[in-house]
Amino acid sequence: MKSQLVGGPFFEDLQVGQIVDSAPAQTLTDGLAALHTAIVGDRLRLALDAELSRLVTGAPIAHPGLVWDVAIGQSTLLTGRVIANLFYRGFMFRRFPRMGDTLHTTTEVVALRQNRGRQGRAATGLAVLRVRTRDQRGEQVLDFSRCAMLPLRNPEGQTSHNADLDQTPSELDRKALVASFATWRLDHFRAALPGPHFGDMVAGTVWEVSGGDVVSSAPELARLILNVAMVHHDSSASAGGRLVYGGHTIGLAAAQATRALPNLVTIVAWHSCDHLGPVREGDTLRSSIELEQTEPLASGGGLVHLRSRVRAHRESGAEDVLDWRFIGVMA
Repeated sequence: MKSQLVGGPFFEDLQVGQIVDSAPAQTLTDGLAALHTAIVGDRLRLALDAELSRLVTGAPIAHPGLVWDVAIGQSTLLTGRVIANLFYRGFMFRRFPRMGDTLHTTTEVVALRQNRGRQGRAATGLAVLRVRTRDQRGEQVLDFSRCAMLPLRNPEGQTSHNADLDQTPSELDRKALVASFATWRLDHFRAALPGPHFGDMVAGTVWEVSGGDVVSSAPELARLILNVAMVHHDSSASAGGRLVYGGHTIGLAAAQATRALPNLVTIVAWHSCDHLGPVREGDTLRSSIELEQTEPLASGGGLVHLRSRVRAHRESGAEDVLDWRFIGVMA
């Protein structure tokens, strides 16, 4: 009987231009959204209040965090053996899916670089993946790059991959960014809710969020979004035990940001997102949020450019784990 090993490719198996699009499509349902909220604490008003969402956008929309988690989960067919996720670049919504939409993701290998060898450490490499997500009508929803560290099959192996990953595109198409929510009635949002709104925002403000969030249900979130990376499910896949999926950390950071800015309409793009250290279940995450820039829109309201810095607190001490610079919409 022939035996086949299941678990995803090693670094040597990847080739620039390789495309994977066979992850199951996933429909955004109320049940999916409820479980997601229970784990990461989504607090965006439009995702929680269907009537407000209809008033502002025309229909109940999905929480952006649920959408990006589904997209990232679908991209993990290439990263089942991932050791760590390092960064995301050029992340931007092209449109915001409604509840009931079905998402399908295509993942392309765009750059490869083997890490410099270190004595006593198995060989690893970095893969930059271009992730493109569309809905059931073929309309583009997301387009971004992520960088994953993968092991080589041969712990002492060598490849010729030496791409300059600093060249990973990070520019955001502002015209397309604004177009993703151009039909929304931000004036209705502003009129329906007490402030503060965009006009009350002052660049340079820093919010220190009192009270952290414990990381729980980590493998449940990974299963929910079809994330097959072994380090999130199998304690033997990582030397220090199971790692928390990076989007779990981002989701809790987003929930804490909406505690600081309760009238944040949505998150539309990320300038950058860097994972600085590992997060494990049971850690307590605390964040500070800085308003780096405000950018008014001709139609009213504006963009807020925010930076979230997250620290994980555990018995052994505290560690910086996330530096996330993102763009929100306010009315």
